[in-house]
Amino acid sequence: MKFFIDTANLAQIKEAQDLGILDGVTTNPSLMAKEGITGHDNILKHYIKICNLVDGDVSAEVISTDFEGMVREGDALAELHDQIVIKLPMTKDGIKACKYFSDRDIKTNVTLVFSAGQALLAAKAGATYVSPFIGRLDDISTDGMHLIAEIRHIYDNYNFETEILAASVRHTMHIIDCAKIGADVMTGPLSAIEGLLKHPLTDIGLAKFLADYNKGN
Repeated sequence: MKFFIDTANLAQIKEAQDLGILDGVTTNPSLMAKEGITGHDNILKHYIKICNLVDGDVSAEVISTDFEGMVREGDALAELHDQIVIKLPMTKDGIKACKYFSDRDIKTNVTLVFSAGQALLAAKAGATYVSPFIGRLDDISTDGMHLIAEIRHIYDNYNFETEILAASVRHTMHIIDCAKIGADVMTGPLSAIEGLLKHPLTDIGLAKFLADYNKGN
């Protein structure tokens, strides 16, 4: 399972990279704004900074909602760095744009996916990644994990190469559940990733080891 971090914070990205388990980054204009990064040129420069920090794919989201605008923005984003993945909305024009980029061997991430049918269309259009938003489904009392399982089943039926990128991950158990079901990638906050490190018995065991060692010193 690949681990992506969902942020525009360079310090958090570096911390995850230094941990040795980071495979990529997802971000968007909202996360950029949260870090005080606004304005077209500043956002593009920040994407390059992120690419220079990590070894894997970096999803960069288009703002346009029409096909021509998505293509224009996506082409410009793809030219920024080899690691850029064009992030497109799950709309009719978004699927058309996905096909346009996949035909040109430019990686894509179809986002805001909330149904198996949407994921099927994204795969048919050649998406590199499809991003079902499990946390947002949980917010409306719908089982996000059931959606991941449905998509996994469909993709396995037809050997689609599109990777399931579980997005809107909120906490550590989301990561574990996604891994059990077979999501190819998760993207979430650093806190959820670091939560995997923690277990009270580990803390108790380490404290006991240190206490026993110190008795003889």
